[in-house]
Amino acid sequence: MTPIILGIMASQNYPRTFTLNYLVIAGGAAGGQSNGGGGGSGAGGYRCSVSGESSGGGGSAETPLTLNLGIAYTVTVGAGGAKGTTGNFNGAAGSDSIFSTITSTGGGGGGPDNTAGNTGGSGGGGGGNGSGGAGTTNQGRAGGSGITDSATYRSFGGGGGASTAGANGGASNSGANGGNGVASSITGSSVTRAGGGAGGQITGGTGGSGGGGNGGDRSNDGGNGTVNTGSGGGGNGRISPNGGAGSGGSGVVILKYPDTLTATFSGGVTQSTSSAGGFKVSTVTAAGLSDTVSWA
Repeated sequence: MTPIILGIMASQNYPRTFTLNYLVIAGGAAGGQSNGGGGGSGAGGYRCSVSGESSGGGGSAETPLTLNLGIAYTVTVGAGGAKGTTGNFNGAAGSDSIFSTITSTGGGGGGPDNTAGNTGGSGGGGGGNGSGGAGTTNQGRAGGSGITDSATYRSFGGGGGASTAGANGGASNSGANGGNGVASSITGSSVTRAGGGAGGQITGGTGGSGGGGNGGDRSNDGGNGTVNTGSGGGGNGRISPNGGAGSGGSGVVILKYPDTLTATFSGGVTQSTSSAGGFKVSTVTAAGLSDTVSWA
């Protein structure tokens, strides 16, 4: 009987574990702001562990997490960068999203005239003659560069997306297109997220697939990145102080785990949970909060 008793005691002392897949996307940045133009902003960093899919920046799917039952894990959804309305400045960065040991980096803001875009999960587009900001390895792509010929034109770069870089400015008074996002079927259907915002000018560019904001023009502000996709906002296109850039879209944390388990979230978390095919999927969308989740 002694070996049996010891075996029972050992199984009670060691925590049980389970495997979890994740999609963690940070907040996208706001578009660049200057007198009549601004670079598009970068999408938030994109990290995914689903087999057969990819992370941002061309990275492969990451290794799923092995977690313990009954342990509280941090979950934070990054907020999108707030848009500006006057002045000349780089767009505000998006905030990081975090789950357990996984951190995705907030997007980099687009640049104003003659200023580089900021680095981030995906980089912001440069203002006229400004280079694009770099993306983070295995999270996102770089922003495009701006270009200026003072006698004839000024063009602003597009923000980087999770899948492709933002476009470079061309020989016209226009904003370049934002980079495209990455598709995931972690929820059961394919959804593209984390598109880059487009540059703004007399003619605004087109935001990247997955929610990137369109670039502003002389009649319209830059478009906002779509919420809960981590997409970047479009650059300013109006003559200041009459217009503004677009804000970044908030990020999202999506968790997939066996349907025999129940997740308990701390107060303040906005989330929804569905079940299909032997798994539950919890989608956390409350931006800017840091809370916890545990499983039993």
